[in-house]
Amino acid sequence: MSETPATDSKPGEDNAWERNLISRIALEALTEQRRARRWSIFFKILLALYLFALLLLYLPGDWTSAPVGGTSGYTALVEIDGIISSDSTASADQVVTGLRRAFKDKNARGVILRINSPGGSPVQAGYIHDEVLRLREKYPEKPVYAVITDTGASGGYYVAVAADKIYANRASIVGSIGVIYSGFGFVDTLEKLGIERRVFSAGDDKALMDPFSPLETDAIRHMRTMLDEIHQQFIDVVRKGRGDRLQEQNADLFSGLVWTGEQSVDLGLVDSLASASEVARDIVGAEEIVDYTVRESYLDRFARRMGTTLANEIETEEFKLR
Repeated sequence: MSETPATDSKPGEDNAWERNLISRIALEALTEQRRARRWSIFFKILLALYLFALLLLYLPGDWTSAPVGGTSGYTALVEIDGIISSDSTASADQVVTGLRRAFKDKNARGVILRINSPGGSPVQAGYIHDEVLRLREKYPEKPVYAVITDTGASGGYYVAVAADKIYANRASIVGSIGVIYSGFGFVDTLEKLGIERRVFSAGDDKALMDPFSPLETDAIRHMRTMLDEIHQQFIDVVRKGRGDRLQEQNADLFSGLVWTGEQSVDLGLVDSLASASEVARDIVGAEEIVDYTVRESYLDRFARRMGTTLANEIETEEFKLR
């Protein structure tokens, strides 16, 4: 009768050893996978830098300079497209930069400010307006014409009146000489929902535009006074820019209404109907147009997109490894 050899192992030790082995193998595989992905990201960055270097190598030496046109003379163009605000492509910084380059160009016979904007910040519009006047005084031999395409309203028109003349299309939307400050009121909403509102402020009127508090009479009077003052500034700018051309017998001229380009000619808001190309050819006398609008460069766009792509790649890989 055979005897079973004795063993010192305890029950379950064999299974624990197998589990530990499997865990170590899985951990090694995960580490190797993480290492491979990091190397993959590294080589992608390296490739991006290599392509970026090639791009710089083949760009002309003056790729950062302003556009150049023919030596015989041309019309410079600067575009205002969209909302006029500090964080948009129609910000004062960008528009003014383009205008300065356009006026400084000795080969530019005239400057067209092409506008397609419903308005925006009165401060940003004011900066652009004042700079146009300054450049007109500095370069008196170089005329500047505003050409309204789809819309030249509110702040867009505020800028336009700084030009020597304003042109538009017969169907353009022009005007909106007014000021607006809007919001919402939810005074009774919180009470109906059983929610307590907690607001702490220093200064009696610091929270006057809080949407969950009722508007006091003094606050309403103050806001109306402030808006009336800005509105009057707008009116003064239009009167100074348009002069005797304005048909001020129309009581609605400064009411905030808008008109078509054709109606605007009759009201004196616009001088005539013409496109940018027509103004360049028939008014400036230089049909070739050189665009001086400050736009995002290909390099900026490439760098931004590459940075976003790499950031997303790294975030995705890190998420996978957690």
